[in-house]
Amino acid sequence: MPEFVGAVDQGTTSTRFMIFDHAGNEVARHQLEHQQILPRSGWVEHDPVEIWERTNTVIQNALRDGGLTAGDLRAIGITNQRETTVVWDPRTGRPYHNAIVWQDTRTDSIAAALEREGHGDVIRRKAGLPRPPTSPAARSSGCWRTWTDCARPPRPATPCSATPTPGCCGTSPAAPTAECTPPTSPTPAAPC
Repeated sequence: MPEFVGAVDQGTTSTRFMIFDHAGNEVARHQLEHQQILPRSGWVEHDPVEIWERTNTVIQNALRDGGLTAGDLRAIGITNQRETTVVWDPRTGRPYHNAIVWQDTRTDSIAAALEREGHGDVIRRKAGLPRPPTSPAARSSGCWRTWTDCARPPRPATPCSATPTPGCCGTSPAAPTAECTPPTSPTPAAPC
């Protein structure tokens, strides 16, 4: 029976995978940084495909370094950037654009408008986030307004948006932590 657990830590500047034994001792670790994309002042993006590829690489390398295989792992825990947002095509799993990082300020005006219109408490309650500026709803709305280079999805596809947790619920480059829902519908609980 497997006696090891793994942990994916997908953070703002890097992705790491750590493996622990039954006693909680770290057996192996591998970490890779990813590019910070700064298209203009206040905008911060990540390439979701790069994050997906780095996640796969750190897992493979940590397993190799520990002399283990995937079958040796009893469980894997995942933590991510939480409020970073990726919008992707649910049919292909390919992102429409770079991920919008939690530090990004391009949707602050949308979030302020939502707050002024009295939607702040609803967003906080449904999303579980402390403030609307970092809400994926504001980010997703803002993304379509600001991505002039973003190919619009052909109808009837419903764009998906969630935080980038590679491998959580599928095998797409930007695997979702929430199911695909229209931007105006409440996001259901994560199926993971």
